[in-house]
Amino acid sequence: MRLFGLLALLGLLLAAPIFSYADSRISAYALMSPSSQTMQNDMNLNPAMFWIMDGEALWADRNNPSNKACVDCHRDAKQSMKGVSATFPKRVQGKLLNLEGQINQCRTARQQLPALAYESKPLLALNTLIAYQSRGLLIAASRDPALEPDLQKGKLLFFQRMGQLNLSCAQCHDERAGLKLAGSVIPQAHPTGYPIYRLEWQNVGSLQRRLRNCMSGVRAEQYAYGSLELSQIELYLMQRANGMRIESPAVRP
Repeated sequence: MRLFGLLALLGLLLAAPIFSYADSRISAYALMSPSSQTMQNDMNLNPAMFWIMDGEALWADRNNPSNKACVDCHRDAKQSMKGVSATFPKRVQGKLLNLEGQINQCRTARQQLPALAYESKPLLALNTLIAYQSRGLLIAASRDPALEPDLQKGKLLFFQRMGQLNLSCAQCHDERAGLKLAGSVIPQAHPTGYPIYRLEWQNVGSLQRRLRNCMSGVRAEQYAYGSLELSQIELYLMQRANGMRIESPAVRP
């Protein structure tokens, strides 16, 4: 059994991948079954539509101390939020923020409301509503020179080995992209579809949830939701996927 395990590992290391990251960038959408692709494509079938509808209700909600709704500042989300999610994370008032961080900043500064917890249904609903307005557009990650230190730290974290398994993100999603792990093809980890509805989760989830899941998988200590480190990794992943088409809200197994 021990010899068999070593041979299986050797096979994973030497097997020819289905695709090469050096040759092209491929969304995980291309690896899904036709039925899952149809579920993503047709918003009448996409379960994330329920989160979008909740987001639309929150967008117009004035039940807060300032009596201000998102719509009062930003008008119709379909127009004012088009392309917005394609540019995050970015620096806002000197601080690196992802889209969830920007939503919470608006809530606390303008609506006088407490910040929403990461992975809470209201925050996911607003995040999904805003990301949906960029569906089909190209990722346009910020090239602000002020982001360079954060970008380099995110890249460092992507290539840094971690956890009891001593693996880095790059070892799976660069070096072994296209190979199979537990019967599933390893994707290139491009963040084209977030927030996504994962059939495994039976829920919509953020990119930070997916990053924390990977850290747990290699038995590493997880960074806290909203941490600078997770935002830096997000920034690097978005830069790495610059010019790819946004699919949000995507569906994944």
